[in-house]
Amino acid sequence: MIIPGFIVCIATFPGVIVHEFAHMLFCKIRKVPVIDVCFFRIGNPAGYVVHGQINDFTTAFLVSVGPFIINSVFCFLICLPAYTPFYAFGIKEPLSYFLLWLGISIGMHAFPSTQDAKNLWHHAKESAGRCNPLAIISFPLVILIYVVNILTFFWLDYLYGFAIGIGLPTLILSQI
Repeated sequence: MIIPGFIVCIATFPGVIVHEFAHMLFCKIRKVPVIDVCFFRIGNPAGYVVHGQINDFTTAFLVSVGPFIINSVFCFLICLPAYTPFYAFGIKEPLSYFLLWLGISIGMHAFPSTQDAKNLWHHAKESAGRCNPLAIISFPLVILIYVVNILTFFWLDYLYGFAIGIGLPTLILSQI
C-alpha cells in the first residue's frame, strides 16, 4: 500500500520529534553548538537540527546514530507497560492503544536519515585515514543506513517499530 510520506509523518509525528530531540541531545552532550532546530513540520525533511562543526569522529557518530539509540529505547519503554495488559490479561484499554501508537511511532523514526549517513560517511573517510577503528567499522553501517532508508518504502521502519514495541515485549513476557 502506497501512502504519501507526509501523511505517514503526520500520523507518526511523535517519532519525528523524538528523532530530532535525540540529535540535539547528543549535540548538547558532546558540546556541539546547536544553531537551529525544527522538531516537526509538514515538508521534507519533517524535522532537522542544524549544528556547528563537529571535530571528532566519536561525536559525529553519536550525533548521527543517536536517534537509533534514543528512539529504540523510548519505543520499548513506552510499549512494554502498554502491551503487558494485552498479553498477560487480555485487557484492552484505550490508554494502552494510545501508548502503543506512541511507542511504535517513535520506533518507526529510529533509523538515521540519508543526510545522517552522508555526514557520517564524510567524517568516517577523514578519520579512517588516521586509523580510527570506530570510523573503519562504520563504513558498513553507513551502507546499511542507506539500504534501510530505501527499504522504508516497503514499510521496514514500521516493521522495526513493531518489532521493538510488540515483538520484543512479547518475547520477554513469554519467558516470564
